Amino acid sequence: MISTAIRVARVGSAAELAAAALMMLGFPVLMVAALVPSVYAFAAAAAVTYLADHYLHRKGSYLVNRLSKVRAGLSIRFLIRQLLLILLLARMNLSNGLVFYGAIACFIAFYGLQAPHGALVTLIRNRRRMPVATRNVDLKSRIRIPDAPPRALLERSAEKMLHLDLAAVVGLLVSAATDSRTAGFVGIGITLALGCLYVLVLMPYVRGRKTPPDADTVLAAVDDWLADYRPGTVLYFSGSKDSAYQVNMWLETMEQLESRPLILLRERVILQSLAPTTVPVICVPGGVHLMNMDLSTVRVALYAANVGKNIHLLRVPTMKHVFIGHGDSDKLASVNPFSKAYDEVWTAGRAGRDRYAIADVGVRDDDIVEVGRPQLAPIQSRRGVPEGRIPTVLYAPTWEGWDDNPGNTSLVLAGENIVKKLVKADPPVRVLYKPHPFTGTVSAEAGAAHRRVTALVQKAATARAADARFTADPAAQAAAQEELARIETRLAELAGTGDDKRDEAEASRDDVVDLKKHEEIARLRTAWNDFYWQALPPYQHAVITGPEPRLYDCFNVSDAMVSDISSVVSDFIASGKPYAVTDSAGVGAEEFKRANTAVRAAVILSNSAKELGGLLDAVRDPSADPLAADRDELKHYLLGPDEPTSIEQFNGAVAALARKAEARNLGQEARIAAGGPEAAELAEALPGGKPQTTPGEAGGATAG
Repeated sequence: MISTAIRVARVGSAAELAAAALMMLGFPVLMVAALVPSVYAFAAAAAVTYLADHYLHRKGSYLVNRLSKVRAGLSIRFLIRQLLLILLLARMNLSNGLVFYGAIACFIAFYGLQAPHGALVTLIRNRRRMPVATRNVDLKSRIRIPDAPPRALLERSAEKMLHLDLAAVVGLLVSAATDSRTAGFVGIGITLALGCLYVLVLMPYVRGRKTPPDADTVLAAVDDWLADYRPGTVLYFSGSKDSAYQVNMWLETMEQLESRPLILLRERVILQSLAPTTVPVICVPGGVHLMNMDLSTVRVALYAANVGKNIHLLRVPTMKHVFIGHGDSDKLASVNPFSKAYDEVWTAGRAGRDRYAIADVGVRDDDIVEVGRPQLAPIQSRRGVPEGRIPTVLYAPTWEGWDDNPGNTSLVLAGENIVKKLVKADPPVRVLYKPHPFTGTVSAEAGAAHRRVTALVQKAATARAADARFTADPAAQAAAQEELARIETRLAELAGTGDDKRDEAEASRDDVVDLKKHEEIARLRTAWNDFYWQALPPYQHAVITGPEPRLYDCFNVSDAMVSDISSVVSDFIASGKPYAVTDSAGVGAEEFKRANTAVRAAVILSNSAKELGGLLDAVRDPSADPLAADRDELKHYLLGPDEPTSIEQFNGAVAALARKAEARNLGQEARIAAGGPEAAELAEALPGGKPQTTPGEAGGATAG
């Protein structure tokens, strides 16, 4: 029942639910105590409401945030408590005393201080928010960005300001209990003095040298940096916080480009979720600022998602625009008609080309280029199950999708059946469950199914830990866990996790990559992954959520996978390992294979999951694997050849397209030079009046 209440109230724990209940009950008790009147009951109820309110704010409780929507926000709660205190004083026949009038004057003056305080905090935050935010861009040598105010002044500032009334409340209650005016006036004085001091301390940060430069100065500094760096290839991305993985998957590829790479983001929340990278990053929330930015040296723009904000860069004619996507699957999103807005569409292999031909959405075959999947390099090929180790099966369903089509995810109709059969398999297997990060965001039914599957895996893990047939090396596990703790501590030190008090302006000023630190972090993350799996017994079931371990790390420790129609399947095919895909919509195995290329070498599961035996047989005995040759053929069809490597193919495609962009720009220059009625119009269409080129770029690629 408590868990149901937690879900309904959308709080994070039983303690949070209890605090919310105490806060809500505390105010009626305050009213009763004021009417009785009882100083001690009022003091106790006030203490409960103060502490519960503070606890919920510190936790960032959803419930507290929603109270402001029903006119019971933070300021109102403090005002009600103060009014009830005035009522208490009146009911105790103190309404004719100086303390009573002092209390009224104090609370009126105190609320008068809220306006300048709130205005100053808002003004400071607005002025500290620059028109662009950057990483790995040297702004420090170009403009002066002052340090931010102490974090304690701005963090939860409204709550801190309102809590300054505590001195007055305590003083007035002491006066009411002891019939002494001194305590009340002392408390009133402390509250008003601290409130005035808070406002005065904030004032220097809204003017003079403590404020960052204006937008024009910042944008000019960014353009100056761009002129020095001369980026050749841009990865452009826009999306919600939950879609950050779509750009993160391309960071390593961008770092390996032979042309000077640049990452352009449109939302600050994506920048905050961006994984560490050596590539320069510029976040430009404003469309006008982006369209006025000097990107005249860029020849190739890469797009990882089809979103409306793409138009702000697609309008630039001096660069060629490419849709690279964030996965390669048979979902309808992989053949979006919007793709014809780009100059080229890059797919992993022949399958992507054929997919567009079948969909007939206006993308010409000449505009499709097969470049492989550079991100798949970390995926290890099949090696078989070592003797003495039980096989590991990964269940990695996709999410329900925006349209909540029953064919999107197996979780709702088949998830429990799949997991039950896997955990009860004989001979036994280990189950790893890694759900899609979007699971449950659209469909409550999918979210509930996810929780049931999680419970099943966790229950089976508990049972297996108590099963005498399965033993582990406690010393080795303990040593691995110690190494994990050591690595996590070092990673926290390197990343500044938990102690990064910089705001956006300071981060833009200071966040220039330290290559040695970046390389050490990469080594430590690899080591962390190794020790994570060493710390987990090789027979133990596990639910794996969050960014670490990564999906590909789960691929590498698994011997087979069960999934749905998504890029996960196409990526797993790179390993050559057996896999199964669920026909959740129930169209039938033959139709399912006809409609979805990636399942042609898969074991097709119905929602009952009765076909899982075929997958497990192939894992336990490779000679009993009838689909091995089909998987190898499908791998090359979906992902392209092994040689040249995918990153070599990708770099070649970038260079070829850069040459096309340069040829187009030189042609436009020639037309402008020749004069004619269209010359002026053409000149205006080019950034800066004409494309900026160098002999090296005209030859096909920018300097690396």
